[in-house]
Amino acid sequence: MNYFEAFALALIQGFTEFLPISSSAHLILPSAILGWEDQGLAFDVAAHIGTLAAVVIYFRKEVVSLLSALFGSIFKGERSKESKLAWMIVLATIPACVFGFLMKDIVELYLRSAWVIATTTVVFGVLLWWADKNPNLNDSEYSADWKKSLFIGIAQALAVIPGTSRSGATITAALYLGFTREAAARFSFLMSIPIIVLAGGYQGLKLATSSEPIHVGFLLTGIITSFISAYICIYFFLKLISRMGMTPFVIYRLILGFGLFGYLLMGS
Repeated sequence: MNYFEAFALALIQGFTEFLPISSSAHLILPSAILGWEDQGLAFDVAAHIGTLAAVVIYFRKEVVSLLSALFGSIFKGERSKESKLAWMIVLATIPACVFGFLMKDIVELYLRSAWVIATTTVVFGVLLWWADKNPNLNDSEYSADWKKSLFIGIAQALAVIPGTSRSGATITAALYLGFTREAAARFSFLMSIPIIVLAGGYQGLKLATSSEPIHVGFLLTGIITSFISAYICIYFFLKLISRMGMTPFVIYRLILGFGLFGYLLMGS
């Protein structure tokens, strides 16, 4: 890895982590198509730190409110719409943790391929288009009950398959359930916080017990670039989503997926 690759990969991570177009797919493709070396575990941790900082800082008021309400419900028995939402986010996180733990080896061995990415990019792009056409997009994120949260959580669990897109799967599920586009995006972004914390913590533990060399310059490049690009992405996505809908991302996914199919067929 050189500084250009570190910058490019962190930029990709930041811009695609919260868009419904799959960050994992875009991070795998440079090595599959351009022959870039795997960025390594340390860089993955750095990129996760950057994107986590971006979403936490952007939603800092909501994060403080939800955590306060969550602890208030535990230690004081307080009940509020914020405490309910906090518990629904906790519930929605569980399927991804279970599925990720059970499937991580299978995903690493069999599903990190360009063919899988091309297929899931197209399939979940079509599902996103279909869900976005729901005529009853009226609910806020506070309408989430345990059934809705579990459904969105299962959708998030499917995102361990490269090309699916965590934000794409959760936004698709929320739209299907009748959330407004803004509410679906906010719920998805808030759901990302515990997932990124858990994934980054798991990778950090692996890094701490590995002998992988650490290049401080590459790590700082990854953290700073992914933070700035992720923050910009969240800001503009939430500002524009009500006007543009999901169609631009659906079109992008279809172009990317079918383009990748064409590339693979020509190379076979």
